[in-house]
Amino acid sequence: MSLVNPLVAKHDNITYQYLWIEEKTGGGNPFQNIEKTTVLQESRTFNDTPVNPRKCTHILTKILYLLNQGEQLGTTEATEAFFAMTKLFQSRDVILRRMVYLGIKELSSVAEDVIIVTSSLTKDMTGKEDLYRAPAIRALCSITDVGPWCRVPNTDPTPVTMLQAIERYMKQAIVDRNASVSSAALVSSLHLTRIANDVVKRWVNEAQEAINSDSVMVQYHALGVLYHIRKSDRLAVTKLVAKLTRTSLKSPYAVCMLIRIACKLLEDEDSVGAGSPDSPLFEFIESCLRHKSEMVIYEAAHAIVNLRRTTARELAPAVSVLQLFCSSPKPTLRFAAVRTLNKVAMSHPAAVTACNLDLENLITDSNRSIATLAITTLLKTGAESSVDRLMKQIASFVSEISDEFKIVVVQAIRALCLKFPRKHSVLMNFLSAMLRDEGGLEYKASIADTIITIIEENPEAKETGSCVARFTLLPDEFR
Repeated sequence: MSLVNPLVAKHDNITYQYLWIEEKTGGGNPFQNIEKTTVLQESRTFNDTPVNPRKCTHILTKILYLLNQGEQLGTTEATEAFFAMTKLFQSRDVILRRMVYLGIKELSSVAEDVIIVTSSLTKDMTGKEDLYRAPAIRALCSITDVGPWCRVPNTDPTPVTMLQAIERYMKQAIVDRNASVSSAALVSSLHLTRIANDVVKRWVNEAQEAINSDSVMVQYHALGVLYHIRKSDRLAVTKLVAKLTRTSLKSPYAVCMLIRIACKLLEDEDSVGAGSPDSPLFEFIESCLRHKSEMVIYEAAHAIVNLRRTTARELAPAVSVLQLFCSSPKPTLRFAAVRTLNKVAMSHPAAVTACNLDLENLITDSNRSIATLAITTLLKTGAESSVDRLMKQIASFVSEISDEFKIVVVQAIRALCLKFPRKHSVLMNFLSAMLRDEGGLEYKASIADTIITIIEENPEAKETGSCVARFTLLPDEFR
C-alpha cells in the first residue's frame, strides 16, 4: 500500500511538468505566443467523456492567462467557453475543480446565463470537501454579484430572492470552524453589500461571533464586515471601537484596521470642533506604540504623524518609535521609518532633529531609496554648515535611484534654498547637473519649477539661474 499522498503527488507531477516546459523554453514564458482563437478551440476538449483532468487544467490555465493579460472575449465566445467549463464538474480532480472556480469568476462578468452553475456551486459550498468549499463560496457570490438579476435596482425583489436562497448557507459559512471557509464567506459578504446591503446587515450576529475567532485573518475580515455594515451610523461605529479597544484582538491586521477606524473618528471629531487631546481614541492609538507586533507599532506611529492638529508633545512618542526602526536590521522597517520621518520633517522639522544621528548612519545604507530619503530628511532638519557635505554624498549615487526619489530630492532642494538663501549657488549647480541626466517628463518639470521658484524668491540667484536656463524652457524674462 502506497503511503504517498495522492494530492501531493499530483501537485509534484504538475510542478515537474512546468519545470520541464521552462527548461525546454529556456526559462521563458510558456504561454507567450498563445492565441485566443486556438485556446478557445482547445476548450472544446471540456466536452469530452471521460474528462482528461491534466489536459483540461492546462487549457484552463491558458484561458485565465489570456484574461489576466487583458485579452477581451466576446459575449458569445465567453458563453461558449463558460458552458463547456460547466461539464468539468463531473470530474473529481481537486486541482481541476479549483481551476474551474477561477474560470467561473473570470468569465461570469462577460458570459450569459451564468445562473446555470448555481446548484453545482451550492452543492460544493455545503459539501464535506474543505478544498472545494471556500473557492465555491467566492465563485457563487461573484456570479450573484454580476448576474443579470443583479443589474436591476434593489427595489426589485429578484436580487434579494437569489440571496435568500443561499443566505442560510452564508451564515453557516461565516461561523464555520474552517478559517479559509469563514474568511471566504466574510470577504464575499463585503462584495455582496454593493447589491444587497440590507440583506448582509442581517448577518451582523454571525460576523460578531467570527470576530472572536482564533484565526488572525478571520478576525480581520470580520471587523471589516462589521465596520462596513455600521459605517453610516457614527454612534454604532463609536460603540464598536469602544468595545474592541477594551478587548485584546489577536490579529495584528485587525488592530491596524481598528487604528484606522479610530483615526477617522478622531478626524471627524476635529472637523466639528469636538476633538480633545485626552480622547480615549488617541490614548488607544498611542498605546498601540507598545504593541508586540511591528506592523501595529508602525501603523500607530504613522497614524499619529498624519493626524491633523497634532502637537509636538503628541508627536514625540511616535518619532521615538520611528527612530528605533531606523536601526532595524529589516530594510522594510528602515524604509518605512525614514519615509515617515521625511514627511514629518516638512511640518515639524524640530521634532525630527533628535533622529539626525540615526539618519546620518542611513546615508551609507545599501538600499539607495533609504539613503536618499535619509539625506533629504537631513537636508530639511540639518544646519546650513552640513549642506555641502550632504550634497556631495547624494551626488555620488543620485544617478542610481528612480525618478520618484529624484523628485523627492528636488523638493528637498527647493525647501533648502528657501531656508538657506546663501546656499543657492551650490544647490543650483546640483540642479543643473541633474537636468543634464536622463529622466522622465515629471522629473524634469519638477527641476524646472524648482529653478523658477528659486530665482523668483532669491534675486541673488538670477545670475546662476541664467546659466542653467539654456538646459530648460524657462520664461523669456529669465533667459
